[in-house]
Amino acid sequence: MSRGSTCCFPTRFSNTHSKHKHFQKSRSTMGKEKTGTSNGNTSNSASGSKTMTKTRSSTATNIIQNHDFSQGLNSWHLNCCDGFIISPDTHCDATSAKTAYAVIANRKESWQGLEQDITTRVSPFLTYTVTAVVGVSGNIQGSSEVQATLKLEYPDSTTSYLFIQRTPASRGKWEKLEGKFCLQNKPKRVVFYLEGPSAGVDLLIESVAICCESECISTVCITAGDQNIILNPRFEDGLNNWAGRGCKILLKESMGDGKIVPLTGKYFAATAERTQTWNGIQQEITGRVQRKLVYEVAAVVRIFGNKVSTSDVRITLWVQASDLREQYIGVTNVQATDKDWAQMQGKFLLNGKPSRVIIYFEGPPAGTDILVNSLVVKHASKVPPSPPPAIENPAYGVNIIENSSLNDGTKVWFPLGNCKLSVETGSPHILPPMARDSLGAHEPLSGRYILVTNRTQNWMGPAQMITDKIKLFLTYQVSGWVRIGPGASGPQNVNVALGVDGQWVNGGQVETSDDRWHEIGGSFRIEKQPSKVLVYIQGPAPGVDLMVAGLQIFPVDRKARFKYLKKETDKIRKRDVILKFSGSGSDYSFGTLVKITQTQNSFPLGSCVNRTNIDNEDFVDFFVKNFNWAVFGNELKWYWTEPQQGKFNYKDADELLDLCKAHNMEVRGHCIFWEVEYTVQPWVRALNKTDLMTAVQNRLTGLLTRYKGQLRHYDVNNEMLHGSFYQGRLGPDIRANMFKMAHQLDPSPLLFVNDYHIEDGDDARSSPEKYVDQILGLQEQGAPVGGIGIQAHIDSPVGPIVASALDKLGILGLPIWFTELDVSSINEYVRADDLEVMLREGFAHPAIDGIMLWGFWELFMSRENSHLVNAEGDVNEAGKRLLHLKKEWLSRAHGHVDEQGEFRFRGFHGTYDLEIVGPSTKVSKTFIVDKGDDPLVISVDL
Repeated sequence: MSRGSTCCFPTRFSNTHSKHKHFQKSRSTMGKEKTGTSNGNTSNSASGSKTMTKTRSSTATNIIQNHDFSQGLNSWHLNCCDGFIISPDTHCDATSAKTAYAVIANRKESWQGLEQDITTRVSPFLTYTVTAVVGVSGNIQGSSEVQATLKLEYPDSTTSYLFIQRTPASRGKWEKLEGKFCLQNKPKRVVFYLEGPSAGVDLLIESVAICCESECISTVCITAGDQNIILNPRFEDGLNNWAGRGCKILLKESMGDGKIVPLTGKYFAATAERTQTWNGIQQEITGRVQRKLVYEVAAVVRIFGNKVSTSDVRITLWVQASDLREQYIGVTNVQATDKDWAQMQGKFLLNGKPSRVIIYFEGPPAGTDILVNSLVVKHASKVPPSPPPAIENPAYGVNIIENSSLNDGTKVWFPLGNCKLSVETGSPHILPPMARDSLGAHEPLSGRYILVTNRTQNWMGPAQMITDKIKLFLTYQVSGWVRIGPGASGPQNVNVALGVDGQWVNGGQVETSDDRWHEIGGSFRIEKQPSKVLVYIQGPAPGVDLMVAGLQIFPVDRKARFKYLKKETDKIRKRDVILKFSGSGSDYSFGTLVKITQTQNSFPLGSCVNRTNIDNEDFVDFFVKNFNWAVFGNELKWYWTEPQQGKFNYKDADELLDLCKAHNMEVRGHCIFWEVEYTVQPWVRALNKTDLMTAVQNRLTGLLTRYKGQLRHYDVNNEMLHGSFYQGRLGPDIRANMFKMAHQLDPSPLLFVNDYHIEDGDDARSSPEKYVDQILGLQEQGAPVGGIGIQAHIDSPVGPIVASALDKLGILGLPIWFTELDVSSINEYVRADDLEVMLREGFAHPAIDGIMLWGFWELFMSRENSHLVNAEGDVNEAGKRLLHLKKEWLSRAHGHVDEQGEFRFRGFHGTYDLEIVGPSTKVSKTFIVDKGDDPLVISVDL
């Protein structure tokens, strides 16, 4: 047998957030060019369509050298451990093999294993399949996981890790590890390695194969059978079917003295003489794109010239309807560079029937050229639904933080940075309230805390590795006590953070301004397999000491709370009803059968809708059947109704309002103003103080008088906890005056404040306490605040955290609404669980008066992976959960009239159908159960 060993390289975890710079291959040939049409459209012919694919050998080549260890450990590198080869004729009691295999031993960390540099043998935009035969040996009980990973090093010294796949392995048995990867750029160095079993467990490897499968654009693989609706997509036919949009376009083989060459094929197109950001390369696709179908778009682009090294490049659709209404649909964007080709990927769907459609590239500043190597637009294949995540032994309520009580001093804790950690006593013994609601009865905390001194950066604090304790798709609750030392100038933000493969994940924030202990709480979930997970506490200014006590991170059984929520729901959303029957009909006496069916729950449940949505009859059908309230996504916002001074557009809002009236749907007005500066249209930002005040008054008068009496709510000045545009320019009274003026113009609607991150503990700027202070301040100034809006764009919701925020706001006695609820997960079942948590928490809380979803249809949501209905109309698991809850919240009852001529039941508020069945006839009636504490007595005259 042969042996080898190596010394360690530095730890793999990186905190860098910088953007990768990509390696650029070059070719020395100079380019020929052809000039294309400027500022016009070329005619298109289907016969001109070509699809080019690379021809590949039917036998895939394994890029791993010495893949079966027949040459010992040649070409392989041991990562901080020892290794040797077992030949076929060598006896081993761990497992048996007919070929040689490698044994990786003396492993002190789970990430230690065997690696191979494959930099020169992989290319971007190609899909590679990975197959490895692996096993484990040594001191192991049960199974241990083996993982395949890529280490990617970039020219700017940043490093990232790409998880490929993992498989459980047990002693005495070979397992096959299979996965795929596709690089989206060209790193300076690519290292493949196998890792994963627990420290002390030997890793066995029989063989490794990495083979190129196909050319891909991100996750979209292009094969010969795809129907690309783009004509001449790779410019093999010159510039035919392409045109410049307000500029010239040129056909190129190379640019920049031969340094810029096509990523694929022989040619690329380049703009010239761009004078506006919207100038670019375009193709008309009228007649080749159909409404209500999802199209996926993939392109390869870069920029050149005007001393611009990086810029946003966008793909946009210009759509014209038969009534000449124009629409611009943003499909996708990418931060392109002048150093390498970048990929773009997106999707779009047309709701209405267009008369013309043009797809084009735009975005960089004037004078900077857009280079396009290829464009693919094809009907998207249906993505199979994700199965429920299989989570073994979730260990709900078990703290994954080691030595949380500090009984062993600072063992397993380490300082992030050059700060100092010590253990002191005097922290609270009680569990923080939000954790107590999740965990129930719990032993007291130790009273010990970590004192962090010598802090010279905000991010310095105590840290702990939790990589091996995290399970994918579990929702984790974060809880602890924090405190700051003296010397702070003003309030300090403290944050429990996670570093997940170098990316910051928020675990909760709290603002402290005194020497008291403060509860910090939040939640998180990880949905892609990480290589490294670090938890750390950070935040106060340099020089301010930080104290942390009783930190707990534990998985939450969110469904365990549902039983309690159902009981609370029955208390506040139902009412006792007594039906008193009267009349002389002999058919309807004692014992007559009564059937009661609720047809509609009166609790306000609504959704966001946009003007373009109502051109899709499938969208409208789901919308009007399942919701009783509406809010317009953009069409009432000032930048929409008056994009240029004095040029008004109320047509879109009018048409939406007409639809809602036709279906008896109530409407929220969102929003009169928006306090965050970047949302304010340029002409408003350019006004001086006097003209701005005049514009504000005109906005109020124009909107409130036009829709007087037609809207039930208004969000008066959106997100005042996160912006200060109007207050900063018009003074501290302007916010209250907006409420006063709106109420004078239309006294009927409730006037709301509206903000985000109120309910999740993620933002110290918008804690419930700060929201209460803001509302009280407005009321002290005479503002008629009529309601509290919680936007509820939330990730990984935990019931007790949400309920705690609602309790704190409930003391004001104002109605609270979830005004923009959406949840996001790549797994439909987890997304459904998130949605159910929020709907049940809202429906069970007495302060919540209504819930609005921020959309439900794929491609028309503000967040990825948040839709309930797929773009072509299929209801996914999250949508089915909504429908299930709506059905659960409808009451049904049946029985017989008692001796007093009565029938009693308890049911949800709303509209009911009553059917009285006599021996020979049936009578049907309708009645309404409204809110009230006393039993509702309804007389039924027969």
